[in-house]
Amino acid sequence: MEEEEFEFEFSEDPKHSVERFEEMVRNDDHYFFDSHVFDNIIDYYIEKNEPSKALRVIEYAVSQHPFVVTFLTKQAQLYLIMNNLPKAFESLNKAELLEPSDSDIFLLRGNIYENLGRYDEALEALFKALEHTDMQEEVLMQIAYVYQNLGDYEQAIEYLKRCLQKNMENQDALYELAFCYDVLDKQDESIQFYQQYIDNEPYSYAAWYNLGNAYHKYEMFEKAIDAYDYALLIKEDFSSAYFNKGNTLIQLNKFEEAIEVFKQTFDYEMPDAHTYCAIGECYEKLEKMEEARNYYKKAVKISSALADAWYGIGVTLDFEQRYFESLHYYKKALKIDESNPDYWFAIADAYYKLKNLDESEKAYEKVVELNPLDVDAWLDYSSVSFEQKDLKKCIEIIAEGIKNNPEAPELHYRLVAYLFADGQAKEALTQLHKALSIDPEKHYLLFEYLPMLQNNKVIIDIINSFRR
Repeated sequence: MEEEEFEFEFSEDPKHSVERFEEMVRNDDHYFFDSHVFDNIIDYYIEKNEPSKALRVIEYAVSQHPFVVTFLTKQAQLYLIMNNLPKAFESLNKAELLEPSDSDIFLLRGNIYENLGRYDEALEALFKALEHTDMQEEVLMQIAYVYQNLGDYEQAIEYLKRCLQKNMENQDALYELAFCYDVLDKQDESIQFYQQYIDNEPYSYAAWYNLGNAYHKYEMFEKAIDAYDYALLIKEDFSSAYFNKGNTLIQLNKFEEAIEVFKQTFDYEMPDAHTYCAIGECYEKLEKMEEARNYYKKAVKISSALADAWYGIGVTLDFEQRYFESLHYYKKALKIDESNPDYWFAIADAYYKLKNLDESEKAYEKVVELNPLDVDAWLDYSSVSFEQKDLKKCIEIIAEGIKNNPEAPELHYRLVAYLFADGQAKEALTQLHKALSIDPEKHYLLFEYLPMLQNNKVIIDIINSFRR
């Protein structure tokens, strides 16, 4: 006796279709489902994050509707999610045999190649997708992403612009374009593009926002604030614009205004650690250390991994001459970000103030290792050795600093002072000529460190000859 096959064409909600499908599987029956019903059942399992069950449905769907390409492309997507790439490619190859001009096949294949880092093959697939689709915007965006991964930001810009020609309101394209200009350090081109864009789309808050960011990077802070204000006029709840406007006000030393702007973000979203930290920095600049510390503490309460907030607490304590306590918080920041030279510098300075010169010296050594262009660090590092009466070492330190910063007059004048202090008068005078040739007006640095040299007639005569 032949097994009977039932046909179901459900119009009810997907959940009922799912129940009927599961009943069929349980009972080992054979029901026929329309392709759109199978689609609903597959989507149901995908939304429930049950890819294995969705794949099982697709097997039934393909057996009943062997020429429906969408089942194979969904199968490929699910295999991709499950990281079974050979199976994903197999499904796409079957789909291409059925429908060689289906753009979804090439788009998905391009995505897989991109995930594998096979960018040339990804582009080949995406260009084919572009030939066969009416929805070019999505494909153009994907091509731009691949060019970004290749490090070809110029080409990425071209495809992002093409994407915006298709849809002027594509905010992702606007933000990615700003990113590409930023990487290429072409803020002038970025400004020009967004100005032209705004002429056509004056109510695009994303364009005004990106224009503000470009002005900020170009240090055109007043214009940046105007651009952020336009973005906020169009979209009052645009928290990112408030935050960036606050950062721009900090650059203009308008700390009280910045605090108010940062606080406005709380009207539209929950306070976050970075905003609290920024407010803390403003209070710190205003030398309102208790208020600053309160906001830094609020920041670490939300995110204990925010190193700058721990560092900020340390700065406020250091200002109050609570050096031992500040050291504790600097170390907490350093534990999160061990390669930050600012944290090492703060630790070196705190140890110095606590008269622990050995630890201070070790920390300064780390600062110049991480940032050999920090002239102040070289000066302070050498000063610690000078206080320990190790003239040979402090001369070596400054000489190394000069290798890394040959045009820094501060280092040259300090070397002159150390050479004189070490009794190397001839070498000191040779070095003095070098220092004066770089910047004769900063000769006072020599006397700040060794005031007694102001009475040395030879030195004064050399200085006067350069100044004339």
